[in-house]
Amino acid sequence: MKYFLCIVLCCMLLSTLPGLAQRTTFNGLGSDLGNLYRLSDAKSRSISPENFTGAKGQGGRATTGTGQNASRDLGLGWKVSPSIIIKAGQTAVVADIEGPGAIQHFWLTPTGLWRFSILRIYWDDEKTPSVEVPVGDFFGQGWGETALLNSIPVTVNPGSAFNSYWQMPFRKKCRITLENIDEKDMYLYYQVDYTLTDVPSDAAYFHAQFRRQNPTTYKVPYTILDGVKGRGQYVGTYLAWGVNSSDWWGEGEIKFFLDGDGQFPTINGTGTEDYFLGSYNFENKKAHQYQEYSTPYAGLHQVIRPDGLYRSQQRFGMYRWHIPDPIRFTQDLRVTIQALGWRYNGRYLPLQDDVASVAYWYQTEPHAPFPALPSKDDLEVK
Repeated sequence: MKYFLCIVLCCMLLSTLPGLAQRTTFNGLGSDLGNLYRLSDAKSRSISPENFTGAKGQGGRATTGTGQNASRDLGLGWKVSPSIIIKAGQTAVVADIEGPGAIQHFWLTPTGLWRFSILRIYWDDEKTPSVEVPVGDFFGQGWGETALLNSIPVTVNPGSAFNSYWQMPFRKKCRITLENIDEKDMYLYYQVDYTLTDVPSDAAYFHAQFRRQNPTTYKVPYTILDGVKGRGQYVGTYLAWGVNSSDWWGEGEIKFFLDGDGQFPTINGTGTEDYFLGSYNFENKKAHQYQEYSTPYAGLHQVIRPDGLYRSQQRFGMYRWHIPDPIRFTQDLRVTIQALGWRYNGRYLPLQDDVASVAYWYQTEPHAPFPALPSKDDLEVK
């Protein structure tokens, strides 16, 4: 009898193996050192000015482009179209992809004023973008000059190479545009690396939103993100902080209001430098200077110091990625931070500083409408 039961159980187990194998098939998403050895049916594709559609076997066929004069003695396939020109006031479609699939990496080298180049990303058939951010701020370069950044989802390398490794799944379509709101033309070298593959049913969509106040409102916390409705997780913050006082400026706390929180948040930080995983004023105690750092998940990667002439304000760039510790919400989300310094007598001083931010999160669609971007004058770094 026991022998018979063993035979039956073995047969049942064998009958489930095909389904088990199917369920564990790797779709190619989330590649890392722990799964790079796994085979997948995902298809690798890439869009650049040498292959505007990403179609198989269609790269390097350009006969016109920004490199056509330099390649005139070499002919087809010799770097004829490495970049595009985006005319003043025009919008370029950087990528238009039919899904399902996911953006896995993209690289940009925009010229001109980065606050005047607006990056937008649309998922599926949505009419309003899920990403709407000046291109410099999206990559932690809000002050308009290169600040090297070495983290897991974002790197900025010499001389002005912007790289995003945020994984961005989509089911129907992905459209990426860059609008040049400047009065001058700009050059753009770019490459969008993506995969065509099945997307799991629980995959949320990537979002990023820009805000700025200059100056911040007295005694009112600065809003990093508000109005988010749906289910998702908050995954990152970038701040470009310009200081308008002569003392320490980072006593303010960040607060995450989750799922119906009213006056008081569920998650409450202890100070600005603490949230960005620093401490005690970001100070190098030997040099008595702000100490830059850039790590996989957080950094004070940019410190702009007064030069004694026209560069009169201290300015800082900071990032914090919630990759191992995403902040999950099921209904709604609001994020604020206080601008707070010190008075001479040991009391807090509410500040009125120049603060710009990018919030990064994943959520279900549809998303709530974003607030309008600041005007061109209000975007400008001065």
